[in-house]
Formats: sequence, C-alpha cells, structure tokens
Amino acid sequence: MFGNDKHKSPRGGHAVETLIGPHAVIRGDIAFSGGLYVEGTIHGKVTAEDGTAAVITIADNGHIEGEVRAPVVVINGRMTGDVHAGERIELAAHARVSGNVHYKVVEMAAGAVITGRLIHADAPMAQLTGPEPAVVARLKTKAEAQEA
Repeated sequence: MFGNDKHKSPRGGHAVETLIGPHAVIRGDIAFSGGLYVEGTIHGKVTAEDGTAAVITIADNGHIEGEVRAPVVVINGRMTGDVHAGERIELAAHARVSGNVHYKVVEMAAGAVITGRLIHADAPMAQLTGPEPAVVARLKTKAEAQEA
C-alpha cells in the first residue's frame, strides 16, 4: 500500500532499482541487475548480469548508443545499436530503434519504428548471414550477361 508502487516501471510493472535521470549522460559500459530505467543518455554497452531477472526500460526521452543485452527490454525512446532480448522485447509507440533486434517474443505498438532486422532467437544462421557465395556469383554472372 505504501512505498512499493512508486518504484514500479510505467510499463510491465517491474521494480526500478536504478534510474538514469533525464539530464544524465553516461559514457562507458554498464552491467546491471534488477530494473534499470533510462531517462537520460548512455553511450556504451548495457548488459544484464547473467542469470538475473533484469529489465531495462528506455523512457520517452531516453537514448542508448550501443548494444543492449537483457532478458526483458522495454523501449519507448531511442536506441542506436543491436538489442538482444533473451526473453521479451516491448516496443512502445514512440520507440525508435536503429539496429538489429534479437528476440524470443516481441510486442510492438503502432508507431514504433525499427531500422534494422527483427531476428527470432530460433532463426537458422543461414538466414542471418545472407545469400551463399555461389548464389551471389550466379547473380553477378547473369547481370554481366544481360549487360553484354
């Protein structure tokens, strides 16, 4: 009744243990556990400690430039870099992601934008690497033949 609800994230109901305030700019890598709520800017890799029930939330005005790795990722701000969500990623309406999103479960609201690839955790590696060299060589040969 008293005290517990004020430390809850607006999305998902996870406890926020660490807050990066709106005027904070952090340059460097961060390792965390529990709940991390980002209203400021982080330039660096943000990684949840292995085996922890960690949640990172990027608020409306929050921005991360670097890779993010966590079981649960909630984005409503800007993310520049790859995201690896071990369990789930939630992309809210104002989310702007420039990078690949690796996920098991994705929830994406109307208005969210991804400039990159959505890659399911169970996707075969062949899909991630692009066409095989033999296929590329055949395409080049066909293109050269059409030009002649």
